[in-house]
Amino acid sequence: MIKKGEFSRLINQYAPDVLCLQETKARPNQIEIDLPEYQEFWNSADRAGYAGTAIFVKNSVLGRHDPISEAGSPRLTNKDALVDHYGDLTKEGRIITAEFADFFLVNVYTPNAKEDLSRLSLRERWDAAFLNYLEKLCQAKPVIFCGDLNVAHREIDLARPHENVGKHGFTDAERAGFQQFLDAGFTDVFRHVHGDKPHQYTWWTPWAQSRARNVGWRIDYFLASHDIIDRVTAAAIHPEQMGSDHCPISIELSEKL
Repeated sequence: MIKKGEFSRLINQYAPDVLCLQETKARPNQIEIDLPEYQEFWNSADRAGYAGTAIFVKNSVLGRHDPISEAGSPRLTNKDALVDHYGDLTKEGRIITAEFADFFLVNVYTPNAKEDLSRLSLRERWDAAFLNYLEKLCQAKPVIFCGDLNVAHREIDLARPHENVGKHGFTDAERAGFQQFLDAGFTDVFRHVHGDKPHQYTWWTPWAQSRARNVGWRIDYFLASHDIIDRVTAAAIHPEQMGSDHCPISIELSEKL
């Protein structure tokens, strides 16, 4: 995306106050990003060229609010349960958390269950550990979390649901894992704003001109705890932004009264 110039285009067009990136596949010293107006916070995987997350925050935002006081990989409970023959999820840079004055922002890159579902059981354990982490944060202040959750929650969230039942990204287990976030008091922000608006996707396979035909999946989300959802004033998907098989999503918040 950076080499294609699309990252600069995204920054110039949308000028986000806060930008969350998943699957960065790099450490800060391995990539040249000239954004002096932002402070960068990275959580890179131990394994080179793999996974990783980052949060960029405008200096002007840090000037208006308390600085970030937490950035890095949270201490998920039951770490031993998050290891399989592929590796250790807690060392893959999959979460980075920023604490602002009145809410936490959590950026997550959820592990893929794999096409053969060989990582599905680990994915189920991840969802439980991640929810536990979010609930602990909620005890202190409201929480917004976002990222690639690698699941289409409902049939409306992918173009061809009946053809994909039981396949990775649309198994009963993965969908139930997402539902647990809602049952715990989080709200799918896009659906909160737009209801059951159809044909809204954030990822397309690179094959068969799927993006041009809008044969996609909505697997990237913002979710907000009940005590901050009323501050959401807008939510959008931006399929016009190229450079990846995913497209950006965004939300807007009102200032705290």
